Amino acid sequence: MAIRIDGKAISAQIREEIKAECAAFVAETGILPGLAVIIVGENPASQVYVRNKKKACEEVGFHSVVYELPEGTEQGELNALVDRLNTDPTIHGILVQLPLPKHLDETEVLLRIDPNKDVDAFHPYNVGNIMIGDYRFLPCTPAGVMALLERTGVEIAGKNCVVIGRSNIVGKPMAMLLLHANGTVTVCHSRTKNLAEITRQADILVVAIGRADFVTADMVKPGAVVIDVGMNRRADGKLTGDVDFASVEPIASAITPVPGGVGPMTITMLLKNTLTAAKKA
Repeated sequence: MAIRIDGKAISAQIREEIKAECAAFVAETGILPGLAVIIVGENPASQVYVRNKKKACEEVGFHSVVYELPEGTEQGELNALVDRLNTDPTIHGILVQLPLPKHLDETEVLLRIDPNKDVDAFHPYNVGNIMIGDYRFLPCTPAGVMALLERTGVEIAGKNCVVIGRSNIVGKPMAMLLLHANGTVTVCHSRTKNLAEITRQADILVVAIGRADFVTADMVKPGAVVIDVGMNRRADGKLTGDVDFASVEPIASAITPVPGGVGPMTITMLLKNTLTAAKKA
């Protein structure tokens, strides 16, 4: 039976470290790390995420501001707010909660954020730095996965690592981070042929495809470490990942549950990026 990788416990441990580091930084400099979160519209899931981010900031001693803009906000208004935050010395991290309403251009907004305040690491400048391995910030979910692996004692160097998913937010940066840690990396996606054949070779399998219970036991090598980034809601309202946990757990050596695995790490890594931004500023 696999070890269950407890994202809640590891996340709580890292937050305590961030809290102590923040207190020391404030004592030394008098500067309070500041995060601004912008949310446009009434998306219920986004509102929950934003509340959780604000609460997390308060827990570790950060200054945080949430800008709740109406659904009908125009591009110019949103751009102007980002411009203002770029020059605000009390704000070290800027996060625009996605998705935005359809009439707004996400790319235009993300490009507008000062790369030094881009704590989501979505700006092409930061993405390029991740590619060459010389980065200040890491995208929060892949960074969270790396922290889980590291703190669980999983050796990446020389291992066969398979990532299912090629999004700019998780799949692509995840592959780069595993590569930087000397893993041998294969990226699979919806067009991959003989997918199960490839995934069965993985010592470390990271699944971020957005399809409930997609990875089943026959796709997993016995003894593999399985990281489930998926977050899907079943018809009965229960959360489930991209991995069929019940069938895969008995054959994996370690596995992340959903919920309670990768999820708690994402906001924790956002806090880490914000503290880094404050120190660099």
